[in-house]
Amino acid sequence: AGPGSYTVGTMSERFDCFYCRDSLQGKKYVQKEGRHCCVKCFDKICANTCIECKKPIGADSKELHFKNRYWHDTCFRCVKCYKSLVDEPFMLRENNKVWCGDCTTAEDAPKCKGCFKPIIAGDQNVEYKKMVWHKDCFTCSQCKKVIGSGSFFPKGDDFYCVSCHENKFAKTCAKCKNPITSGGLTYQEQPWHSECFICSNCKKQLGGKRFTAVEDEFYCVECYKACVAKKCAGCKNPITGFGRGTSVVNYEDESWHDYCFKCTRCARGLANKRFVRHDGKIYCAECPKR
Repeated sequence: AGPGSYTVGTMSERFDCFYCRDSLQGKKYVQKEGRHCCVKCFDKICANTCIECKKPIGADSKELHFKNRYWHDTCFRCVKCYKSLVDEPFMLRENNKVWCGDCTTAEDAPKCKGCFKPIIAGDQNVEYKKMVWHKDCFTCSQCKKVIGSGSFFPKGDDFYCVSCHENKFAKTCAKCKNPITSGGLTYQEQPWHSECFICSNCKKQLGGKRFTAVEDEFYCVECYKACVAKKCAGCKNPITGFGRGTSVVNYEDESWHDYCFKCTRCARGLANKRFVRHDGKIYCAECPKR
């Protein structure tokens, strides 16, 4: 029964307590379900039990009820913040505990992975793979600066700002020694920025192009031909090492394409064969005998 099912007053007529049979005349009494009883018997036999403190709600106490549950008015408080909920909106949650509106909202809100406090409506936040942070709680694992909505790199359970990720994980260019954050290329197992891997003469980028390395310097085909390559003593063209005649014959400070190193008289190719030099000309071993 609810609190409205009994009345409290002072008996002016001759009535006895329904339970203990003591006279009620001139005394405070309680009437419930057509029965008159003294306050002591009401508190002991008829009073509802407070769901919070588990004690009877006596006739002299103010009682609150909701869905067949009863509270002393002083016990009707938010389980989280202890604010009185008399005349305040509330919610009855698990274990028959009452919550104020603010605590209910906070309890149901997602929790920040950084500070573990609720993220409520209106808070700026960052979401990543079903995890959420307050914007100011999403910080770099290395420098601890706020990443917020900026760019970042995940590494396991850690997150790094662009600068810290470059310093900690990025490969270092073999030429400029700065981190390679995107693109780049590899030559002889060393990483390079594309803009650092260039021709030593014309400064054009060599990525994806044919080039020649000479004593730690790189040259495109054109610059190698014009500036570096030896001239063939036979045809007078540069010996580049590209295409036909990649083999080179060297003799007495002169060089030839392998296909240009031939007998002056019979034109027989002499690469890797015996030959004779006379008056600056090359002959096979047979021609001088003729």
